Amino acid sequence: MGVLSVLLMPLGPWQGELSTPVLVAVGTFAFIVVSVVVNVLSQLLFKDKAKPPMVFHYFPFFGSTVVYGMDPYAFFEANQKKHGDVFTFILLGKKITVCLGPQGNDFVFNGKLAEVSAEEAYTHLTTPVFGEGVVYDCPNHRLMEQKKFMKFGLTIETFKTYVPLIVDQVEDYIKKSKYFKGGKGTVPLTEIIPEITIFTASRSLQGKEVRDALDGSFAALYHDLDLGFNPMNFMFPWFPFPGNKRRDAAQRKMARFYMDIIQRRRKDPNSAAKEQDMLWNLMDRSYKDGTPISDKEVAHMMIALLMAGQHTSMATTTWTLLHLAEQPHIVADLYKEQQEVCGLEPRPLAYDDLAKMPLLNNVIREVLRMHPPIHSIMRKVKAPMTVKDKGYVIPPGYHVLAAPGASAMDEKYFKNPKEFDPHRWDAVEDEDSGETFDFGFGLISKGTASPYLPFGAGRHRCIGEQFANVQLGSIIATFTREFEFALPGDGKVPPPDYTSMITLPTPPASVMWKRRNP
Repeated sequence: MGVLSVLLMPLGPWQGELSTPVLVAVGTFAFIVVSVVVNVLSQLLFKDKAKPPMVFHYFPFFGSTVVYGMDPYAFFEANQKKHGDVFTFILLGKKITVCLGPQGNDFVFNGKLAEVSAEEAYTHLTTPVFGEGVVYDCPNHRLMEQKKFMKFGLTIETFKTYVPLIVDQVEDYIKKSKYFKGGKGTVPLTEIIPEITIFTASRSLQGKEVRDALDGSFAALYHDLDLGFNPMNFMFPWFPFPGNKRRDAAQRKMARFYMDIIQRRRKDPNSAAKEQDMLWNLMDRSYKDGTPISDKEVAHMMIALLMAGQHTSMATTTWTLLHLAEQPHIVADLYKEQQEVCGLEPRPLAYDDLAKMPLLNNVIREVLRMHPPIHSIMRKVKAPMTVKDKGYVIPPGYHVLAAPGASAMDEKYFKNPKEFDPHRWDAVEDEDSGETFDFGFGLISKGTASPYLPFGAGRHRCIGEQFANVQLGSIIATFTREFEFALPGDGKVPPPDYTSMITLPTPPASVMWKRRNP
């Protein structure tokens, strides 16, 4: 006798009188109960010791999705205590094997192309946002070529020109913003920082023509694009959620924006406005096989370039200003450091000045330790992977997940990890020292067995790391030169908001400011 029949037996003579909706509801309930019972029993009775331990969960398909999504780091910590550094959980039907600690970082980031694929893990998330033919919507060798093209705007010489451009954009924004009128006030960082980072990145990386065409509405478009980086889109990137509709509309508008500029430039290739910006660089490029980059691919690469930098800079700038507002004495020390480098009445900031400001750089390093922009970095497993010292075999079809932010907040590697202390880096050597390797876009550090990897590692390490440090340093230095800070209310930094895959503080994340020279 079936389970549904058993559940309906007590209804007796009323069974025939029940409406169809009631029967459907009873049947659905019965199906859920049976699914939960079978799922629980299978976990208790049929454990596969050859695979990493499975995080216990009641509901199949959903698994640990909710508890993971609410606070990934708390989820990692709780299960690390139960299972060790390697364990598997269910995320919307996908089996995700978490690999924690420095060895876990190395295991995931140093995975061979035959074993793991970033493209298969992320294309359904990134392609609707960036567009077709770029980043993870192309073979790995082509992605490496695209990264190499981007290196055009990521050199020491270009950085020297970027710093005054970034400073000028920040000063102009402060001058025009409604939030900075008078001698003091309060500003919601989650509203202004996205605009500042877009304006500074577009002016420096993408040129005057692009920047002049942007306004505040483009910050809203990039916010809408960010909605595509939603955990639900691991399974349903095509589903017409309101956020996905806004994502798709924003992607079309941004692609059209760049396409229009490209077409104007192609009609007038000798334009007086031609400066050596990233757009001209990409328009003149071809792949190794002789295929020219299409205009659509150029537009999509420009979106990806601005989005990638936007995430790191937006998140890190916001967290930095919050922590500085929490500890005003560090702001005073930063201003004193600028005066020592640039004079008592500080002259304009230059690129070479940034390297002479160790406290400024250590503040950025400490913020990146506590708040790496991305809490979970995944790869799809293509071939069986054996976890050394554990004997576990992770089969194809699984995903492996590295969480450098977890090890960066682990007492084993950093004393008092929850305390914001830039001075912990005073005596620490450059974490990138060691062996380097060229994956196809220039030499980068090969070291992956580290508890501190805010920009990832290996072939998919963020190529914009140095630019991010230049942009962050210039923005923070400018704010420090202009203002003193404090936190309103209870004086505590707001908690993280994990609704997106980019870890930002809970809005509005406000700080009180006071102008140094009213």
